[in-house]
Amino acid sequence: MDLTSRTLPVTRRLYQLYAEVTAGTGAPVVLMHGFPDNTHLYDRLLPYLAGRRPVVRFDFLGWGRSDKPPKYPYTASSQVGDLAAVVDAIDEHLDASRVTLVAHDASGPPAIDWALDNCGRVADLVLLNTYYHWTPSLRRPPAIALYSTPLIRAGTRALVRWRPDVDRRLYAWQVGRFIKDPQVRSELVPQLYEQFLPARPAFWRLNNDLLGTVLIRRRRIPELRRFAPPVRVIFGLRDRYLNPRVAGQFAELFPNNHLHLLDDAGHYVQVDQPQQVANIILSGQEGGPQ
Repeated sequence: MDLTSRTLPVTRRLYQLYAEVTAGTGAPVVLMHGFPDNTHLYDRLLPYLAGRRPVVRFDFLGWGRSDKPPKYPYTASSQVGDLAAVVDAIDEHLDASRVTLVAHDASGPPAIDWALDNCGRVADLVLLNTYYHWTPSLRRPPAIALYSTPLIRAGTRALVRWRPDVDRRLYAWQVGRFIKDPQVRSELVPQLYEQFLPARPAFWRLNNDLLGTVLIRRRRIPELRRFAPPVRVIFGLRDRYLNPRVAGQFAELFPNNHLHLLDDAGHYVQVDQPQQVANIILSGQEGGPQ
């Protein structure tokens, strides 16, 4: 299997997004990260996708190896523009008119927004332990609640600036809980944290935007009910935050939905069960709760 990747040039206004592509045939699979992570989130999934379809993974502006312009409006709405720039680059350099969008965690809102506005360019939509609008079943992870709750977040941010060791331990505790395998956890968490520090302005700004994002998108629910392309909802059963109830409610909103709940997987379902996730992404086979 050829895992060789090449850089895909992507420009957003004055800024460069880091994107890479592996070879394959058919509609490209576009992998999107949430917070507080980056393209490395898909390191374990990529070997099961590469060579079967073209695979594009990228860092949103402010994250990973993409540009990090100061005072930039890092919001879910601005990330829609990042994704649009990536898809335009795919169209130009790969001659692909349609894509498979794979969203995880905080990339759910921009991925779904773009898909609703560009339905004809979507081969299918894959939702991995993500969210779009507020529901009673939705739970914020404790660290995200600390950084996104008004009044509390200012004190938390001051503390981690003053005590970097607290910041590292909080990150390792929260992100570590997302990964089942201890060995994978010990390798991946430090790798993600290394690129998290320079992404902190984007992380904090997206947390400021979080509550507004999930509240305002409720008004697009009627559009979700008319969305024609196939939608695969793949959630890890062990995720207590973006949990199976969220997954079921998501699936019910789309007319052409396929729901997959994976045993022995949590929030980072693509890390815990990469082969299963890859097979579901690529097969198009219908599934129900498992």
